[in-house]
Amino acid sequence: MASSGLNGTSHRNPDPPPFSSSSSPSLRTSIARDGFVIVPSLLTPSELTTLRAACSRTLAHARSGHWPHLRTLPLQFPPWPKSPPAGTGIWGIQHLLHPAQPERDVFASSYFHPKILGAVREILGEGEREEEEEGEEGEKRQEEQLVMELYNLLVRPDEEFALRWHRDDVGWEVGEEEERMRLQEPAFHAQWNLALWPDESLVVVPGSQGRVRTKEEREADVMGHMPGEQVVRLKPGDVVFYNNNIVHRGIYAKDIERMTLHGSIGDVRGGGSRARNVLQHGVGEWVEGCDLSTLDAETRERAEGMRKRLVELGRGRGDVGYSQKN
Repeated sequence: MASSGLNGTSHRNPDPPPFSSSSSPSLRTSIARDGFVIVPSLLTPSELTTLRAACSRTLAHARSGHWPHLRTLPLQFPPWPKSPPAGTGIWGIQHLLHPAQPERDVFASSYFHPKILGAVREILGEGEREEEEEGEEGEKRQEEQLVMELYNLLVRPDEEFALRWHRDDVGWEVGEEEERMRLQEPAFHAQWNLALWPDESLVVVPGSQGRVRTKEEREADVMGHMPGEQVVRLKPGDVVFYNNNIVHRGIYAKDIERMTLHGSIGDVRGGGSRARNVLQHGVGEWVEGCDLSTLDAETRERAEGMRKRLVELGRGRGDVGYSQKN
């Protein structure tokens, strides 16, 4: 039964200086400048407690072999095996909104949380696009552009593990001209990590989402240190929003508890440019059966619209391939 909703190189970096941003002057301005922005204390203590409990049950369910949608070691990127051998370690749990996920109601409440959606609308700049539309009508039009995408849980791995330096949807091997062209495309998404425990796993190169890599960055060890890298330090309840084409990596320690909700929401303007990034994870296989019935009426209407726009995104796409190679 689903639960009720809310109310070589060492994997460890030395301590480069922390980098954090505030929500002023605006989330959109901060992400355009730095590639990421931290919103502190998004969750209330009660919401944090509820989500920790749901994630603990979900993790126990997964580690006991009762959930097939996993990020398995040592693979960094999709596709991950649907039937991994017994004893395979994991570092993440996929598809938190899947109709078969026992805790889907709690996760739906957090994914469609008004503070998350408010931040997403600001990041996507829909208020700037529709300045003439104010008040409830303008907000309604903004919400009609949002697309449900991905929601996963990143957890403490069973062994030391790290992701290489990468951009999510621009291959590391591409030449400078292709990289420049891809980075000039608008970022029709908002991606976030919402930490339930202290989290220092995400490492970024601030500002790199807006430029091609330097010679030094291209020649750097993809599993080592990068010039200008910064550790993103989150406290429980903090969320970091980031452009997924910022140069970044993840470093995950086996002995540090981690439960971080990893989500994304898109914009209909992204169209096919978002299709591979989202559909490569297999969300199209179950989204039509997604159950949002326990959300309150207003939130449910908003969420159903976002779900339907994801269905439309996947319609007729076929095999979209994968953004990265393992």
